Amino acid sequence: MKEEEKQQRKKRFKIAHREAKIGVGLALFHFIWWFGFAYGFGSKPVEEYTYILGFPAWFFYSCIVGLLVIIGLVIWVVNVYFTDLPFEEEEKRGEES
Repeated sequence: MKEEEKQQRKKRFKIAHREAKIGVGLALFHFIWWFGFAYGFGSKPVEEYTYILGFPAWFFYSCIVGLLVIIGLVIWVVNVYFTDLPFEEEEKRGEES
């Protein structure tokens, strides 16, 4: 493998690892959001629940609002932080084999 190819591959792996860490961070954020609202609001007796659009508040904030927040965050993160990587080297290598 040429030195230039090694550097290009190293750069792509660095970008892929960064994006994977961002994905794990988003998943952790979503879990913490869900857990916090579900068990924070949901730990009261059923008689004390407040309802939003017919759903208990804990369900509304943890599942419905949480889903909308994470969808918005994923779209924003992908547009701002993710990089489109070229795969020409793999395609060329596949054709040579």
